[in-house]
Amino acid sequence: MDTPAFFFTVFLWCFLISITGYSLYVGFGPPSQNLRDPFEEHED
Repeated sequence: MDTPAFFFTVFLWCFLISITGYSLYVGFGPPSQNLRDPFEEHED
């Protein structure tokens, strides 16, 4: 448990989980109201 690889693995998992959580918050949470859809703007 004292190996640097263990701590690097834990750090990497925490980093990936936090990035995923932030992306879900921005994509589906309150900030998503400010996002624009370029496909809806250019419909024919």
